[in-house]
Amino acid sequence: MERMSESGLPIEPVYDEGQLTNFRPEAKLGQPGAYPYTRGVYPTMYTKRPWTMRQYAGFASATESNRRFQQLIEAGTTGLSVAFDLPTQMGYDSDAAIAHGEVGKVGVAIDSIDDMRRLFDGIPLGEVSTSMTINAPAAMLLVLYQMAGEEQGTSPAALTGTIQNDVLKEYIARGTYIYPPRPSLRLVADSFAYCRKEMPRWNTISISGYHMAEAGATPVQEIAFTLANAREYVRAAIAAGLAVDEFAPRLSFFFVARTTLLEEVAKFRAARRLWARIMRDEFAAADPRSQMLRFHTQTAGVQLTAQQPDVNVVRVTVQALAAVLGGTQSLHTNSFDEAIALPSQNAARLAVRTQQVLANETDLTATVDPFAGSYAIESMTDDIEEAAMELMTAIEDMGGAVAAIERGFQKAEIERAAYDVARDIDSGERVVVGVNKFVSDGTEPYTRLSVDPSIETEQAARLDRLRSRRDAAEFTRRLSDLKATAEGTGNLLYPLREALRAEATLGEVCDALRDVWGIYRPPDAY
Repeated sequence: MERMSESGLPIEPVYDEGQLTNFRPEAKLGQPGAYPYTRGVYPTMYTKRPWTMRQYAGFASATESNRRFQQLIEAGTTGLSVAFDLPTQMGYDSDAAIAHGEVGKVGVAIDSIDDMRRLFDGIPLGEVSTSMTINAPAAMLLVLYQMAGEEQGTSPAALTGTIQNDVLKEYIARGTYIYPPRPSLRLVADSFAYCRKEMPRWNTISISGYHMAEAGATPVQEIAFTLANAREYVRAAIAAGLAVDEFAPRLSFFFVARTTLLEEVAKFRAARRLWARIMRDEFAAADPRSQMLRFHTQTAGVQLTAQQPDVNVVRVTVQALAAVLGGTQSLHTNSFDEAIALPSQNAARLAVRTQQVLANETDLTATVDPFAGSYAIESMTDDIEEAAMELMTAIEDMGGAVAAIERGFQKAEIERAAYDVARDIDSGERVVVGVNKFVSDGTEPYTRLSVDPSIETEQAARLDRLRSRRDAAEFTRRLSDLKATAEGTGNLLYPLREALRAEATLGEVCDALRDVWGIYRPPDAY
């Protein structure tokens, strides 16, 4: 029986030079650190230093999350990655009626500069790299981070890290959007311009395929939809008056690593090659850094199982191998217990240790791109690249990513792929160890880490104190300035920053922009 890949492409039982006869001249391997970057974006890759080991964390209050950050740093994490709760992601304060019951549940609650100070208390922001998984209100969290760093005595120019800031994929997969796509794109472009001037070492966007993959996208769909969104961001920045080589070197990407190791390695190689060609040939990017697809990887949360959770340790290790062999720049390894509850301290430490074993006890860091020239990998890379190009061409024919989003194209394609996977698991055609094969009797006891419901009350009390102490006249004036800029064409991050300095809350700033731009309702919501 013919074996098919996750993307529906045939996997041959034997590969040889026959599968490589269709190599296109512009798609040759080249050297690591050189166009088209198939073999990696840096000449030495991990032979000089390993990838950045990032762990995604954040829950309950800023104080609780700070404690977890300190534990991760002690365990050897070299970069922090912040998870925000749902109200924060949607631009609501913790005391908003709509936030009730969700405060601190899936990440940390950040309502104001007070919370950001407590989140990074005792953590020198000039010495750590921080990634923040936030999209619609990304500009607000970026400015709050800058303010917290300045209070520690760190210049904005010295701050390093990434904001996800990828709102387009929210309309496709996750749904944590606030405003309609076009004003949201303006906010992204304004962030590019702001960081170019104020925070030049900061990565202004992490264009994400991860969340689309978690929603069901195949590897081909993941890179095709991600790069189509990236094209849209580049066009928006150029339309806002930025030269491509002024902002493109700070673009970064975020992908998933699944257990299908060979296809994942090929996917990462194909994505690098596609992006290099897009930037050089379509956007005339001359700076080599603009052509490099630098990316963070997270192991596949959707593949973790609540049944026999210890088996997830094996899954995460295989997924981490795929990311490293594929040339990732940073990596988060999921904790084995995440399908059950918030990760325990022991599980989070083991996730870090998984990366440390790969970096220090294997020979993965001894040579650059160990799969280069593999008949199987090179052939699969070509196949994925060709299929992704076809899908991206279809999106271009619709008028680009935003137009396709407005038609519901990407969402429908992902839903179709997710249905196929669910059907295959139900039928047993796709084996999930411990779920539909090799099943154990009974359930194993597990102690769940839960969020104290009093967090919501405490956050509301902090907001009351902040609102009672701030200068009401200054607060009102700064929000008025923000609205006026939103109605015009100026860069929004400057009045936004002044509003937050006047102790406006995240929700109040987002509400001010809601008043001007409205909120987005997808076509199928009516």
